[in-house]
Amino acid sequence: MRPFRFFRLFLLLAAGQALVAACAEGPKERPETMVNLNTVQSGPKIQAEELDGAIARQPQNASLYARRAAFRLDAGLTEAALRDINQALDLDDAPGEFYFTKARALRAQGQIKSALAATTEAARRGFASPDLNLLVGEMHLASRRYQDALDQLDRALQQEPDHAAALFYKGVAYVGLQDTLQALEHFRASLTRDPRQPETLHQLAFLSNAFRQPEQAALYAARGLKLAPTYGPLWYDYGRQFELQNQPDSATRIYARTVQLDTTFYRADYRLALVAFKARKYAQAVPHLQRALRRAPRLAGARQMLAESLESVERWPEAAEQYRLLVAENPGNRHWTYKAWKVGNRAKGILVNEAPRPAVEAVEPIIVERPGL
Repeated sequence: MRPFRFFRLFLLLAAGQALVAACAEGPKERPETMVNLNTVQSGPKIQAEELDGAIARQPQNASLYARRAAFRLDAGLTEAALRDINQALDLDDAPGEFYFTKARALRAQGQIKSALAATTEAARRGFASPDLNLLVGEMHLASRRYQDALDQLDRALQQEPDHAAALFYKGVAYVGLQDTLQALEHFRASLTRDPRQPETLHQLAFLSNAFRQPEQAALYAARGLKLAPTYGPLWYDYGRQFELQNQPDSATRIYARTVQLDTTFYRADYRLALVAFKARKYAQAVPHLQRALRRAPRLAGARQMLAESLESVERWPEAAEQYRLLVAENPGNRHWTYKAWKVGNRAKGILVNEAPRPAVEAVEPIIVERPGL
């Protein structure tokens, strides 16, 4: 089976950037003759560079531009790859494979609508591959069209039943459909076919923790960390199993490491914020909550904790803004409306007197009788 790549350019752009960095240092001299691209071991970036001479000699050869585009995509050089594949299509717009490469480049740039159009054109021109269905399925996943994604992934598996990436993405689709049992089944099937994928191990560890099976989660996380020692999500999974086993100090240490390795993984920030907030260390909670909310604006309870933390450290304008957002998210909530008014006034330097008003004794009404009655 060919190497399992998971289309990591699409889900994990950071992996593409790391690959570029890993390949950045290569020989500056170029060979006088074309090398055998089937045997070269220098990495996709240098493989692309080794095509420069051939393209200079054959500037009308569309296949050379398409091949260089594919190498540049694998190296994370999406802009250059898109220029190459557009040049190839200008020279020859017949091959469906060229449109598939263009779809990959557009997807890597987040242009899902244009990428889907390119995949349609690739299929219309006779290009058939499980990787085409995989790409379309992944884009449906990114758009949260889970059933459409499953349809495409099933087509990929009809062509290649042991396609580990298709099984993985089916697991992701079932997570989106909240069918966690099916998700676990497909993640395990994917892992059986390709046991060295850290992302699959992360998904299995994460779901094991969700099912309150921390011992199983720890096994998956530890196995994944042997393959990818700096992969933040796996460190989070490892920390979570400590928390579930009532070892909060160990969990907090691991969450802190997760944040150091991956500042985009908001769940670790959220867990660290919870610890700080419960300990009334509001200044420590604030940066974690801010970072988590940038990634997940509707994260349950996070905005409330941020507003109260900012109020506690007397950062009035920022606290008022968070309370205003809470009002917008919870229209009609009298508590947040009051807090937004109170803290908003405090931000303007207006002190609100919250002392209870003294009770007023009831006065018996005076009855005046009319004369003659």
